[in-house]
Amino acid sequence: MIRLPLVRQGPLRALAIRLAAAITLVLLTVGVIYLDRDGYRDVNGDGLTLLDCFYYAVVSLSTTGYGDITPVTPDARLMNIVFITPARVLFLIILVGTTLEVLTDQYRNSLRVTRWRRKLKDHVIVCGYGTKGRAAVSALLETGYDKSRIIIVEGRDAALRQAAANGLVAIEGNATRSAVLEEADVRKAKAVIIATDTDEASVLISLTVRQLTAGQVRIIAAVREQENAALLKQSGAHHVIVSSSTAGRLLGLTTTTPPLIDVVEDLLTPGQGMALAMRSAERAEVGRNPRELQTLVVALIRRGKVVPLGGEQSMTIETGDMLVYIRDEEHRGVDLPV
Repeated sequence: MIRLPLVRQGPLRALAIRLAAAITLVLLTVGVIYLDRDGYRDVNGDGLTLLDCFYYAVVSLSTTGYGDITPVTPDARLMNIVFITPARVLFLIILVGTTLEVLTDQYRNSLRVTRWRRKLKDHVIVCGYGTKGRAAVSALLETGYDKSRIIIVEGRDAALRQAAANGLVAIEGNATRSAVLEEADVRKAKAVIIATDTDEASVLISLTVRQLTAGQVRIIAAVREQENAALLKQSGAHHVIVSSSTAGRLLGLTTTTPPLIDVVEDLLTPGQGMALAMRSAERAEVGRNPRELQTLVVALIRRGKVVPLGGEQSMTIETGDMLVYIRDEEHRGVDLPV
């Protein structure tokens, strides 16, 4: 089931509005009848009291109509035509408003899903909206990625509600199932981020995505154990991040060389000090050594592979290279996120 982000009012507020509208309509009808009470005939023959007006209004609006009070003058009958009958229809609409609202919401949601699917392309699917999934989405949004092009696949109801509350499209289901990934249009996706709680689920999702997309969609996955990283790459993942090992290395750096962890956090946090970025090599930079540029280049991406700049080997920039560099966040330009 696809859950599009939607701002809705609470059920108590909706019920209170309907109740107030129904009471207002009844009171208005009573007032109209009471002003023209001489035009009605009561079987008791003693005229209409205020209570009789309330009684006639309620039985008329609810279409019960016992017939013990009837309009007899032309003015009273005309008032029944131009006011009481439309009020009766409106009152019925209020009574069945809940059903109508459900049907309307279903139609509206179906229409929104159709429009959403028509525009969906080059999106990112995030499998799992736990701690890792939320952090991945935050990183995408911080680098300027459009929120409407992020789809969450999650089976837990609490996580689905949180994703919808954050304005994200959420699909309920297990990402290891082909049908669920088909709902997310995985074949049109730009990338799939696997951020599940277990390594076994990550491997199954990677295999499923590779089978559905024939390896055409980039898969980025996180695993807990280092020994499962190779298995995940064999399953089709292009990039694997070992969360336990990465956290352990950061803990070690914090213990032995505390300032280094501050530098790493600064590089990984957009909008603060320095940040890693990537851009295409300019024509004037082709043939030059990356170390000669004013930009602090730390690596080259050549034909999809990382070319480190360490060592004494002389290296020049080629056409089509991507430059990975450290950017000053205070003077940031238009770059591609790393």
